[in-house]
Amino acid sequence: MKKLKNIIGIILIVILTNVVFFNYVKDDNKNLGEKAKTLNTSNVFQNLKNNSIQYFQNPDFTIAAEKTINSVVHVKNTSTARARNSIWDLFYDNSPNKRTVGTGSGVIVSSDGYILTNYHVIENASEIEITTNNNKSYIAELIGTDENSDIAVLKISGDKKFPYIRFANSDETKIGEWVLAVGNPFNLTSTVTAGIISAKSRDLNDYDSKNQSFIQTDAAVNSGNSGGALVNISGDLIGINTAIQSNNAGFIGYSFAVPSNIARKIYEDILEFGNVQRGLLGVTGQSLNAEISKELDLKVTEGFYVSTTDEDMGAHLAGIRSGDIITKIDNVEIKKFSDLSGYLNSKRPGDQLSVDDKKEIGVNLRGYDISPEMIRLSLVNMYLNGFSTPRIEEYDTLSKDANWNEYFDIILANPPFFSPTGGIKPHSRFGVKSNRAEVLFVDYIIEHLKPNGRAGIIVPEGIIFQTGNAYKTLRKKLVEDCLIGVISLPAGVFQPYSGVYYRLICDFHNND
Repeated sequence: MKKLKNIIGIILIVILTNVVFFNYVKDDNKNLGEKAKTLNTSNVFQNLKNNSIQYFQNPDFTIAAEKTINSVVHVKNTSTARARNSIWDLFYDNSPNKRTVGTGSGVIVSSDGYILTNYHVIENASEIEITTNNNKSYIAELIGTDENSDIAVLKISGDKKFPYIRFANSDETKIGEWVLAVGNPFNLTSTVTAGIISAKSRDLNDYDSKNQSFIQTDAAVNSGNSGGALVNISGDLIGINTAIQSNNAGFIGYSFAVPSNIARKIYEDILEFGNVQRGLLGVTGQSLNAEISKELDLKVTEGFYVSTTDEDMGAHLAGIRSGDIITKIDNVEIKKFSDLSGYLNSKRPGDQLSVDDKKEIGVNLRGYDISPEMIRLSLVNMYLNGFSTPRIEEYDTLSKDANWNEYFDIILANPPFFSPTGGIKPHSRFGVKSNRAEVLFVDYIIEHLKPNGRAGIIVPEGIIFQTGNAYKTLRKKLVEDCLIGVISLPAGVFQPYSGVYYRLICDFHNND
């Protein structure tokens, strides 16, 4: 019997201890340019309740349509080629130029005018004209392309910010989920059609060189929809419409979209590197089915069977060997090769995929507390959650600097906010000069996040409202560099600190 392995990694786990630090491969992107917002929890819960009732009883597509219709554009591709009228034109090159025009759709994905479309929409273009929903026209610059995934990146410029569609996590989409296709079929601008996700990880040709992993939908998509948006009922982008399955170029109930996670990765790669960075696992093999599993004497009929591994690449170095079966990556189920290739297409070289999530997190996790009682409680929590060798240590973060050179991808903290008898004597390496515990702890966390690291910390209201110089300096540092959001908690909910009227949960990100 062959060995079955799950590859699970890149997981954020909330662990109940006072200060928890651990390394994390790559944070899920957020829109960091937005100003931090203060949320009222009562409104949040009410909105969630109302949305749930609306979703299950009568899905409302109007909100998604309103959010997306102005962000989907008409793309006109003008190309020029020599027209050959006779055999003599081949010798004398005196044939006239012939202009051809093709059309499609595109999706604005940033306020400064970056657009995603299909490669085949703008292929061989000598000029690309963009028309927005308000009938304004722009000449687009071609930033980069990826023929393998059929994605191209364009750029337009204007005096004002453009409306754009936010990316959603396409890995979280579900079969049967409602979706909208927005585009310009047959030159009919701003057309919206609805359907459901029919399947995921579709490869239209298992034998070509392209690692396809499409979202399949039954939303009506026709000629001219290519490059348009596939969005969820919240109006967030889950795919770029690419192809239809048809014998006569008309829609017959099957259409396909490049998942947003892949499209986004290509977009970010082109902007940052000028080309697409492809991560390789270093394995060869095949998708399992009933017939193949019988030949290999396997009881499982789904997953990717590993035939060989490259000794110098990540899979082999992580312990994957011939005969292993990959069934999961980062909590994403792998049932066939297109599941695996689709997920890998959203990763870059250097991104880490772990064989054992708890083992990997346990190795990289560090917990600190000044109280022996809290350390014991934290250790119990870790044991109960399946971590056999947790590293929770007694350490005075404010007065000792022995661990100052440690930096982390994720920091979760509920530090103490009182000064001990005799006051605090902080060491000299803090960026903000203060003797207040709450100021020092937040400053410490900011300074020990890796680039693109993420932190969540419970703080008292003084961090937001106190007028002292240290508080002002800290607030300036948070707002200008890293703060994402603040959630206020009503008085009395955070026990046993009954003397504190309310706490704030601050969420911030290291943008360095």
